[in-house]
Amino acid sequence: MSAVTTIDDDIKHRVRRRARLALLLRESAARAFRWIAIGFGTLVILAGAVLTPLPGHLGLPLLVIGLMIVLRYSFAARKTFIRWQKRHPKLVFPIRRLMRREPEVLLVVWQQMLRTEKMILRRARWRLLKKTRKRVKKYVARKMAQAAPRKAA
Repeated sequence: MSAVTTIDDDIKHRVRRRARLALLLRESAARAFRWIAIGFGTLVILAGAVLTPLPGHLGLPLLVIGLMIVLRYSFAARKTFIRWQKRHPKLVFPIRRLMRREPEVLLVVWQQMLRTEKMILRRARWRLLKKTRKRVKKYVARKMAQAAPRKAA
């Protein structure tokens, strides 16, 4: 009877050892993957930072993608991002809008263009984008009002 108990204990011990080893390997692989992902995200952020001032609009999307990767895998980066968000909400809000599942890219681009125009052109009468937006809004409202009676008839 003691021989059977010894064999059972030996099998249980081997199973436990394999389970511990498998868990250790999974944790090590996950940790290595996390560090590789953070490194890759950092490289994407750096590439986006270099490409942002150049013509073409490739820099900002790269910055957002890199930031998404780093924020997904780094707890410290998330804490820093939240701190930035509380201190500078106007700077971080467009980035957060772009990081959503269905980002509002055109709205963010338009808002940033309006902010840039406001920063560069201080006088309201010089701002062309704002005037154009208001004209387009009035034009669309007029066309919709004209089209409404036609549909009713």
